[in-house]
Amino acid sequence: MSNKSVPVPHLSVAERVARGKTARHEVPIEAIGEYAPAHDRADPLDLLARQEATRIPELVPIRHGRMLVSPLAFYRGAARVMASDLATLPSPGLRVQLCGDAHLSNFGVFTSPERRLVFDLSDFDETSAGPFEWDVQRLVASCELAARENDFSDKERRHVVTAAAASYRLALRRFAKQSNLQVWYARLEVDDVLADLKQVLKPDRYRLTPDGLATARTRDSLRALNKLTHMVNGEPRFISDPPLIVPVEELLDSDAVDAFYLMLHDLLRSYRTTLQSDRRILLEEYRPVHLARKVVGVGSVGTRAWVMLLLGRDARDPLVLQVKEAQASVLEDFAGASPYADNGERVVAGQHLMQASSDIFLGWQRVSEAAGTERDYYVRQLHDWKASARLDQMQPQGMSIFAGLCGWTLARAHARSGDRIALASYLGGKDKFERAMCEFARDYADQGERDFATAKAAAAAGRLDVISGV
Repeated sequence: MSNKSVPVPHLSVAERVARGKTARHEVPIEAIGEYAPAHDRADPLDLLARQEATRIPELVPIRHGRMLVSPLAFYRGAARVMASDLATLPSPGLRVQLCGDAHLSNFGVFTSPERRLVFDLSDFDETSAGPFEWDVQRLVASCELAARENDFSDKERRHVVTAAAASYRLALRRFAKQSNLQVWYARLEVDDVLADLKQVLKPDRYRLTPDGLATARTRDSLRALNKLTHMVNGEPRFISDPPLIVPVEELLDSDAVDAFYLMLHDLLRSYRTTLQSDRRILLEEYRPVHLARKVVGVGSVGTRAWVMLLLGRDARDPLVLQVKEAQASVLEDFAGASPYADNGERVVAGQHLMQASSDIFLGWQRVSEAAGTERDYYVRQLHDWKASARLDQMQPQGMSIFAGLCGWTLARAHARSGDRIALASYLGGKDKFERAMCEFARDYADQGERDFATAKAAAAAGRLDVISGV
């Protein structure tokens, strides 16, 4: 990223309010609720194929298999398709740091550095700057699709979508009245919302319950060690469970493995420099002992993702890091290029900006591989008290509460990076925004179902390689 200083304008509150009103006059709220496919709409399977060209070929069919489970699963893997569609729609031009993939399943619980459980966004592979409404539109369409999969009625689905959009709008209006530091320090601690969740959700319906939180608190490196490793000559090593987990020794010949571990040591030394100084010292207390390739997520399947085992004082003092490839954001072709030359740094910078509290080991590194190939990676802990939603088990009231938490969280992230006063002014004091988002969610969910049907037909005809159930 360029170090050249760029002057930052400091508008008055009145000027920022006027900016939002001008944007609403130029692009009314109703306009961002309208969706119809462009007459020259790109083929969604072509868009996915272009994205997959740089991925590991033998893993791509697993990605297809995971996406073809349901329309919502397909939607989760089709962020590039949606970005292409959103770029054809009118926008008021109020830009923020976007998550880029703000669907319901990308929100969850993890621990802050102070070891408090917080609710926040959890995946930033696609983060980049762009129009604020793109994140909201992706969120509300996922609400509609999730509600459809649970066979909610029209009224129940509309209530879920409205909860997300209303929470977003009302939170931004509150943030617009707060000081910069109040906004910066705002975060959603699980203890503050647990009472509401307990009123409407059965303990076996959702992981954000007392039992679920107890489980979340055990999802750390020690749990990862117990789940993913076995003992070999007195030290833990990753198990082999291909294609989901494959130790590096099974991927390369012995000479290449030795070279790979040398590269790993170089990566750790360089990655350390991207950490805060005290965390650098903590990392130096660990030594790397093993590495394996791991298949992760839905949309990320096929990118290069590794798990790295490091040990501290002994074999019961593990640190399990995920080293994940960072490719160009799907937003960049449609919302503008990232200012970061390194995509790992792009992900880390976006995560730091949008999250209230980030993993203490979050960093990045560019790696030179064979034949001069360079790849960007970001690094984080594999598990750190994480818990996620079970959307398929939610009842209407519970999903509405969850959608509201997601809306608030997204608003707080946008308030940190965008002009929250202009955004609040644009959204206004009435429910026009909620009604517009309900219309968009319904129409784009229809599009998502059509794309899913297209992909299913292509798989049935043998034009799409699929490995299911992995």
